[in-house]
Amino acid sequence: MTIKRFEEMKVWQDARMFTKVIYEMTSNHDFKKDFGLKDQIQRASVSVMSNIAKGYERDNNREFVKFLLYSKGSIGEVRSLLYVAFDLSYISANEFERGSATSITIAVQLANFIKYLRVRIPKK
Repeated sequence: MTIKRFEEMKVWQDARMFTKVIYEMTSNHDFKKDFGLKDQIQRASVSVMSNIAKGYERDNNREFVKFLLYSKGSIGEVRSLLYVAFDLSYISANEFERGSATSITIAVQLANFIKYLRVRIPKK
């Protein structure tokens, strides 16, 4: 299957849905008042899907891998920030577990995609 648009990629679709979940989590009363943490986790989640799109639009596997690595870093940042939110009781244990599991799934998708593309990058 040939992907013609970044919107067709499952990893981008999952990152998009996860961004929505993060925005929903950060809309609760206590979380919403912590402007720094709320802004940081929202920006990091948006960065995941945005870097997938930017990398795809570069139309070059080497560049694409670079942007997928940025996305992978951002999903790790989101997972780390979920710990902060949980430790401050901004989110429940269930929300933390769901968010953490989803972030790990996306990180694995990104890692596998990176591995796949690296095989197809011509050696210098």
